[in-house]
Amino acid sequence: MSKADEIFKAMCRDIIENGFSDEGQAVRPHWEDGTPAHTIKKFGVVNRYDLSEEFPILTLRPTYLKSAIDELLWIWQKKSNNVKDLSSHIWDSWADENGSIGKAYGYQMGVKHKYKEGEFDQVDRVLYDLKHNPYSRRIMTNIYVHSDLSEMNLYPCAYSMTFNVTGNKLNGILNQRSQDILAANNWNVCQYAILLIMFAQVSGFEVGELVHVIADAHIYDRHIPVIKEMIERPTFPAPKLIVNPDIKNFYDFTPDDFTLENYQKNEQIKNIPVAI
Repeated sequence: MSKADEIFKAMCRDIIENGFSDEGQAVRPHWEDGTPAHTIKKFGVVNRYDLSEEFPILTLRPTYLKSAIDELLWIWQKKSNNVKDLSSHIWDSWADENGSIGKAYGYQMGVKHKYKEGEFDQVDRVLYDLKHNPYSRRIMTNIYVHSDLSEMNLYPCAYSMTFNVTGNKLNGILNQRSQDILAANNWNVCQYAILLIMFAQVSGFEVGELVHVIADAHIYDRHIPVIKEMIERPTFPAPKLIVNPDIKNFYDFTPDDFTLENYQKNEQIKNIPVAI
């Protein structure tokens, strides 16, 4: 089995067996029928993925990689906060009549800040530092901007990346305040693995390790039976990720520059209820 499958199974079992249930507490999320959406959670989950060994996509069920990359590029490359710039409809519930999600996600990536070297937005500052100051311990992004929270239609979940060069390898830490494990875990893992791979390629580094830190890793009550069935499925070896080697500029990447070879996976889980 892939190591990503092993990590996912162990995390889910730990949450179900040792997690804290908020049943009986007042919670914000609810199901479409109005019922409170309770969870069982673990605080401070840390998962490590060595991207030099394998690409960490689950085989327990499919993760639609090109759609995940499209969303990542919407935030990090297009720096957009409008769902009209996104191919999928996963953000439609948080968009206003004009398609905007407010001063969230891509909007924050595109805000320019002043440095002694000049003005950069957060993405271009990372790319600049990887080229000019690769051993800096200050290469990071943060889109959880308190002064703008009131104008965000959704507070950022995955809010911070820290980049660290060790030897010739580019590593990264993804910080996430909250995660719906069934709906979003491997989606985010694949996205930020791809981000590290892209940044490493255009900066002349080998890709190293992705560390995923989740403050509140939770499974919704109506997802527990689905998770229990999913983690008992057979697993397959990790597929091979093929990246277009000709891309030397981060802004030239498209989802079509990434291909999975020998991606064996179980069937998709359909009609997953989504808490809102």
